[in-house]
Amino acid sequence: MSRRIAAFLQLLTIVPFALGTVIVLFFGQGAQKAAEAEMVRQGHAASMLAENGISFAGSDGLAIVIMIVLAALAALNLAGKKAGRVGSWIFHPILLVMGVLIIPSQLFTAEFIQLPGVDAHALVEAAKAALPGWATAASWAKLVLTTAGSVAVVALLATRSARAATSR
Repeated sequence: MSRRIAAFLQLLTIVPFALGTVIVLFFGQGAQKAAEAEMVRQGHAASMLAENGISFAGSDGLAIVIMIVLAALAALNLAGKKAGRVGSWIFHPILLVMGVLIIPSQLFTAEFIQLPGVDAHALVEAAKAALPGWATAASWAKLVLTTAGSVAVVALLATRSARAATSR
């Protein structure tokens, strides 16, 4: 049973990553344009964002890799394969660290932007206004599932019942 719950958590973790990819693909450019317009409104060049490595358009390559790995691990765990359990023990601590280091910057972007003379909160609010209302909820779900969810998956797969239900 614990193996199935772990696999369910892995599949559930895919959801906010998929939603994030949808946001990037369908709303990212609009958010970037809104941020650039806000820069101009504040009296700065729109190019200042790119010059400082700031993009609200996002990148979905890493998210897609994470979704594929999670799906593969969940399938292996559901099939009771040892590779799924061992792979999960390797991958989820990495995902946990990524969740702690990367996702807060998506949720608290204004606190991470350091541009002289720029009202970072107004900049972020302009970009957020171009995103769907559920974007923040998806980011919070991603944070919870990559951190607490990863800990839960590792713990669940360490139980006696998960070990007993695993084959080569």
